[in-house]
Amino acid sequence: MSRMSIFNSPFLLGFDQLEDVLDKVSKNAGDGYPPYNIEQIGDSAIRISLAVAGFARDDLDIALEGNQLVIRGKQKDDDAEKAYLHRGIAARQFVRKFVLADGMEVSDAFMEHGLLHIDLARPQAQELVRTVPIR
Repeated sequence: MSRMSIFNSPFLLGFDQLEDVLDKVSKNAGDGYPPYNIEQIGDSAIRISLAVAGFARDDLDIALEGNQLVIRGKQKDDDAEKAYLHRGIAARQFVRKFVLADGMEVSDAFMEHGLLHIDLARPQAQELVRTVPIR
């Protein structure tokens, strides 16, 4: 059975990549761990803040894979040294992915008060009007 697409109009040409991006986003939407905020911090900047309490800098990895920002967290296993009477703080690994628009760049990443902040610079929109000569 073939999949219906919103991009099957003959007037929408070359949008195959956009359809792939929407597929990636829908796959990443289900997991709520770790919680995060996305905020506007200026005219052309965005900040992603992830709640990573219990993770050290060495436990986290930020990578750009194509047009995806991928944040991975894996805590070192030190359970053999500790005897818990109650364990209510999750110590699980995670992968959180964000799809970035073309030209988006990571400008900074830092940790503060149990939050991992990743600043993104949005490219300035440029209106390009170009005439095409007819031969």
